[in-house]
Amino acid sequence: MLRNGLEPWHLLIVAIVVIVLFGSKKLPDTARSLGRSMRILKSEAKALKEEGGSSAAPAEQARPATPADAG
Repeated sequence: MLRNGLEPWHLLIVAIVVIVLFGSKKLPDTARSLGRSMRILKSEAKALKEEGGSSAAPAEQARPATPADAG
């Protein structure tokens, strides 16, 4: 059924539908907010990676045993 996958005219149709649905005035604001969200997500992921690599093992060793751990 989809032997050729996405061709350029498929992308053109999708772009036209997006412009009609959301309007050309809202698209720049939407793209701008998406870019900000992606930057925040990248910075948070980087911070978690840096924090997780250095403090994950000591945090587990420092945790006291509880009765729930025994069962």
